[in-house]
Amino acid sequence: MSKQIDIARAGAHEQVAVVSFNRPDKMNALTKIMEGQLRDTFIALDRDETVRAIVLTGSGRAFCAGMDIAELEVLPPEDIRAAEWMRPYDMNRRADYQSRYSYFMGVRKPIISAINGAAAGLGLVFALYSDVRFASDKAIFSTAFAKRGLIAEHGIAWMLPRVVGPGHAADMLYSARKVSADEALAMRLVERVLPHETLLADTIAYADDLATNVSPRSIRIMKQQLGEVPFQTLAEAIALANREMFHSIQSEDFTEGVAHFVERRQARFTGA
Repeated sequence: MSKQIDIARAGAHEQVAVVSFNRPDKMNALTKIMEGQLRDTFIALDRDETVRAIVLTGSGRAFCAGMDIAELEVLPPEDIRAAEWMRPYDMNRRADYQSRYSYFMGVRKPIISAINGAAAGLGLVFALYSDVRFASDKAIFSTAFAKRGLIAEHGIAWMLPRVVGPGHAADMLYSARKVSADEALAMRLVERVLPHETLLADTIAYADDLATNVSPRSIRIMKQQLGEVPFQTLAEAIALANREMFHSIQSEDFTEGVAHFVERRQARFTGA
């Protein structure tokens, strides 16, 4: 089986995993092989206690240009419901974040997309399911679906309005037009636009700061809180926060968080 996903370690203590789509000659268009390798990679990184942050990017000039058209042409309709792509990998997590591509949000570590070029169709879906999005000044975004006779796939109709608002979401979905990096920043589709030449290094530096200076336990719980919010009332969100604050105050990371601040030294968080 060809290797279509690359993994490397980065950061001061190699606690950042850099995951790269690796079909540069095809603008990293998604194949079944790549899809399976990506999910297996994320599951493995989620379970790896030496990894504290994940950077997702593309090899070559594109982030991910969507599904490979050669595979899309022969895609059987029943594939979209195939159990192999919808299987849960952790029965203790919300089912909403276990399905095809939404599993990004079930990964306990922060996922930061370094969008180095075209992010179209599924490429945009991957970016949206990431926690944070940094874009190259050469990046281009498009939903693409309407121009292929398709619909808003894989939960993007739920996710996109939450990121950019309903009007921008409708515009991007209906027109399938190309959106520049600057426009993406203006509509809050991305958090930062960075020079193309420094995008990956700057994104890794951000991820390394999270891995080094922030409690992994805090991020893990905060990511859970952010994931639960769309399904909660305010009262339920407060109840979850109060419950988790009680546990946080008893954690090793809280003890270390106070100690390193008082002693004015580098934090040594364990995630416990």
